[in-house]
Amino acid sequence: MEKQDKTRYRLAEAVKKCMKTTPVDKITVKDIVEGAGVARQTFYRNFLDKYDLINWYFDKLVLACFQQIGVSHTVEESLTQKLQFILEEKAFFMGAFRSDDHNSLKEHDFKLILGFYHDLMVRKTGSPPVDDIRFLLEMYCQGSVYMTVKWILGGMKERPEQVAKKLVEAMPAKLEQVFEELGLM
Repeated sequence: MEKQDKTRYRLAEAVKKCMKTTPVDKITVKDIVEGAGVARQTFYRNFLDKYDLINWYFDKLVLACFQQIGVSHTVEESLTQKLQFILEEKAFFMGAFRSDDHNSLKEHDFKLILGFYHDLMVRKTGSPPVDDIRFLLEMYCQGSVYMTVKWILGGMKERPEQVAKKLVEAMPAKLEQVFEELGLM
């Protein structure tokens, strides 16, 4: 692991520790750097703000499972894996998804999965999705994030595979057809 990644993980551990007692919106960069034992400048060499740190950590946890969609995993399998990661890091995600800041994890997750599915469709077809499919994709991604957040903040009572199955079943029929044709289901 590179020195920069080690520092970033130290900062992530510090913010996770802060999140056990303090809402994300109340955590300061000072709290994070003191917890990590690094200088403030070190924080800003690595991240724009605390939300950038949270979003980076989220990406490290879940991006790998999504990159397998259409390769060795279906959408449902990748969603299950993502939700399992979230469950394993329950305290972090409960804190992170409570924030409604403009740079929050909710917004980041939406942009990430929308961009991922869009780019995957472009790679598989050679062109971007048509407008009505793009609309359905955006709506589906927004709803998926909303329901994931609801599951997290509701105490994660259902198993990840149950939630993933529901998320896939909620996919609009036209979008599901496209995903089927692309071998993603």
